Amino acid sequence: MTEFFVVLTTCPDESTAARIARELVESRLAACVTRQPVHSTYTWQGRINDEPEVLLIIKTLASRFAELEKRLQSLHPYDVPEIIALPVAAGSAAYLAWLSAEAIP
Repeated sequence: MTEFFVVLTTCPDESTAARIARELVESRLAACVTRQPVHSTYTWQGRINDEPEVLLIIKTLASRFAELEKRLQSLHPYDVPEIIALPVAAGSAAYLAWLSAEAIP
């Protein structure tokens, strides 16, 4: 298993995204969270939705994922938040060393 994950989740607005991002970094569940405005088209409860959202790109250690997922679920306003972890196959040695140092409790 890879040591590093990029975790994706979407939020309904910038203020929610900023609050969640700050909480994850302050608690050291993530070294960095990037916020990006996006537009999502999806089906929810039998209806097609087309709405603006804010994508969070969360950089963390694989070993922190279970706790990060639990925290995201408690902070997130969606009933079923998107929480997808992607393994990092390779990266800059200096960046990955920084990530390791920052995402350790």
